[in-house]
Amino acid sequence: MIDAHIHLDQYDYLTLPEKIAQWQQAGVKQVIAVSTDLSSSYKTLELQLRFPHFVNACIGFHPEFSYPKSHDVIEFKQLLKDERSRITAIGEIGLPHYEPKQVDKLSFFTELLDELLLYAYRYELPVSLHAVHDKAATVLTLLKKHKIKQAHFHWFKGPHDVLSDIVNAQYYISVTPELCYRKRDQLLLHNVPLTQLLIETDGPWQYNDSFQKQETTPLMLKNIVDCIEQQLGGPKLNIARQIELNTKQCYLL
Repeated sequence: MIDAHIHLDQYDYLTLPEKIAQWQQAGVKQVIAVSTDLSSSYKTLELQLRFPHFVNACIGFHPEFSYPKSHDVIEFKQLLKDERSRITAIGEIGLPHYEPKQVDKLSFFTELLDELLLYAYRYELPVSLHAVHDKAATVLTLLKKHKIKQAHFHWFKGPHDVLSDIVNAQYYISVTPELCYRKRDQLLLHNVPLTQLLIETDGPWQYNDSFQKQETTPLMLKNIVDCIEQQLGGPKLNIARQIELNTKQCYLL
């Protein structure tokens, strides 16, 4: 199993080696570790150095966070150039949705996303996307504009017609532990081909229902696979293998 989206830099630095050993023992082979800003990107790359066979590093600017300074964007581009061989993807990037309506912020991150997708194309890198609800269609248009081949819409929430367009564009979509208790996610599952499905925790994000008092870790991937089997049927082992293959294809592992 591979966790397709986790904020590994937000876990306790000192206990992480022990945690990773536990995750590996439970069958978690790798993680796609995303970043939220320039500082986070450096931390993620440091984790890739510490755990080179487990951590696939993604660097980016999360659109729900504060505006990056212009000098941070310049430094980010240089970091991307200097560390290209250790970077698996650009992410987490996308468009803001959850903050109160801020036209200026949306405009800023639309321009930034447009620029970062240009770099993704130039360096032949996949992208890990925060693109939900009414922002998903805009992001999809930008992906097509820049001829991006590998894109992952993480924890997708959006209109059915946009979901169909994403699927038709051969991009990837992931589900989280919410699949186990939320009808919206279960309906989405039935509209995504198994060959384009990824699983993620978005850890350390906290979940509800039976996960409410648990620390979010890649150990929850098994729960997600169990819920996929319950929803779709079919041998659990085959489902897990297909999703792992999808993740490797999406992120060129």
